[in-house]
Amino acid sequence: MYRKKPDVDVLNDVILLAMDHYPDNTFLKGLYRQYHDLGGLSRKQMEGLLGKAEKVTGITDAQKATLAAEIRKKPQRFRSDAPTHSPIYEKDETAGRLIAEILSRYPEHRMVKILQQKYEKMDPLTAVERQELERFHRLLVKPSAD
Repeated sequence: MYRKKPDVDVLNDVILLAMDHYPDNTFLKGLYRQYHDLGGLSRKQMEGLLGKAEKVTGITDAQKATLAAEIRKKPQRFRSDAPTHSPIYEKDETAGRLIAEILSRYPEHRMVKILQQKYEKMDPLTAVERQELERFHRLLVKPSAD
């Protein structure tokens, strides 16, 4: 990380001042250790430090503002909502109606029974199967309805 003034480290100063005010706080000790070992803090850790810094009287408003600005520069990570699951295939109501009409008149029709099993298993009917079903309906059901 490039710094304009390497001798000025507001984050380190805020951690040290907060540790002077809260000497037994393990959270601040962990922040101090992580800041010096890994070289930085996460956004959540900085927000926790700012919450502690608000209660310390020795920390100036400028240091708090600098810490708040550093927090705003950090990326904010969040989880998006889980996607809603929709069925991959929705039953075609007209195909179901055609199958029901054909089987009501001819309950033992083998090809239509195969198509019915496929329809009930939520497998999509191919274009050829759909045309066959419409052809069977046209041949078997329509003439006797007249």
